[in-house]
Amino acid sequence: MAGGISIHCVDVANGQLAVGLRVELRRLSPQGEPLLPLLAEGRIADNGLLQHPVLMSEAIIAGGYEVMFDVGGYYRARGDVVPAPAFLERVPYRFHIADTAQHYHLPFKFTAWGFSLFRGGA
Repeated sequence: MAGGISIHCVDVANGQLAVGLRVELRRLSPQGEPLLPLLAEGRIADNGLLQHPVLMSEAIIAGGYEVMFDVGGYYRARGDVVPAPAFLERVPYRFHIADTAQHYHLPFKFTAWGFSLFRGGA
């Protein structure tokens, strides 16, 4: 798969895909601040991926992006007990795309207390 972004989320605390986790994608301004409107938003599907047509479209251009993961909301929706506010409410991940011919796979592995984000293989 060439070009585009894939966002894959795993709840490692429960050993499962993070089905239902809310995710948002925004572009960043030249100063590095998130811009509106959102490029994509949705919930992680049964396959662990955010399925949105923008992610694999010509809308993904060179520049900065921010993915926002609603970790606190995810655990509350599961019925898990988390503090108010949760230790991790919303987790931002800022990254840059230099070569739009490359695919950017973004695995997000998390618990209510920590996370790992990186560019994975596609």
